[in-house]
Amino acid sequence: MVTFKQLAGASALLAAVCVPVAAAQPAVPVAQVTDAALVRKLPGFRNGKALANGVNLHYVIGGQGPALVLLPGWPETWWEWHKLMPALAQHHTVIAVDLRGMGGSDKPAGGYDKKTLAADIHALVQQLGYEQADIVGHDIGSMVAFSFAANYPQATRRLVMVDVAHPDAALAKWPLLPEAGTFSDKLDENHPYVWWFAFHQVKGLPEDLLADGRIGLEQAWMFRYLMQDESKLDALDRAVYRHAYSSRDAIRAGDAWYQAFPQDILDDSNYAPLAMPVLAVGGPGYGWLKSTLASKSTHHRVVKIADSGHFIPEEQPQQLLNHLSEFLD
Repeated sequence: MVTFKQLAGASALLAAVCVPVAAAQPAVPVAQVTDAALVRKLPGFRNGKALANGVNLHYVIGGQGPALVLLPGWPETWWEWHKLMPALAQHHTVIAVDLRGMGGSDKPAGGYDKKTLAADIHALVQQLGYEQADIVGHDIGSMVAFSFAANYPQATRRLVMVDVAHPDAALAKWPLLPEAGTFSDKLDENHPYVWWFAFHQVKGLPEDLLADGRIGLEQAWMFRYLMQDESKLDALDRAVYRHAYSSRDAIRAGDAWYQAFPQDILDDSNYAPLAMPVLAVGGPGYGWLKSTLASKSTHHRVVKIADSGHFIPEEQPQQLLNHLSEFLD
């Protein structure tokens, strides 16, 4: 039987190991990771905030032309799109949004199913004066982008999904355990193991484990596991994401996107196939996108990004930009 003294000793050892790892992260002053500081790095863009569908949403907007909405994923913020935003703004009004629960947006107790998140974005697009927009999403943002198109087809000119499909009945059957010999600290694309989908279902415990700066430990592992080239995220990028998810509220809200998957699966069963043009861009998620969209869209194309892990907007921005420019223009 494990005694309390042994547990206390293990806790002390964990603290001794974790503190140096967290401290080893490059020091970036908090003043450099605020939205005000970040937007200054993108000439022609500005921060905005709007009450949409009952929540205050933070967004960054710039450029001119048709509306192009960029939706980020976990564990990132609008900043994940910064390498593409200046080029996209040459022909579009680019609107990069922090989803409900993310970054500078509100983090209410509920409303994290993708249908509600899509309603948030639709209300924001209308409030900004657009009846229709191109919708681009990555990761959780890709799920929201699909839901936007499914629920507001008249407002969706074109849809782009990056590396993640919307939850459907097949997701509920993903394995809890990895296949023998396939799991390491680098993703095996043929045998993906997404253990955090289950971890984030637990309410309260992730906040206890990861608040007060320890979220950086999980993020560092995720970036190592899911990226082919970690150097594509520099010290500033990592500090932005670490700061954005450091509070208990931010961790709770991020987990809530995953806790809503069962509801998302129910909602998905009621969606008709999409009729608008759809582009799906995949790294490790290429096969997932291809198999899912086969029955979800009548007019789609799925492409594979070479030499990239999951974080395509930061790992291979030029390849992604080429596909976006060809598809959207």
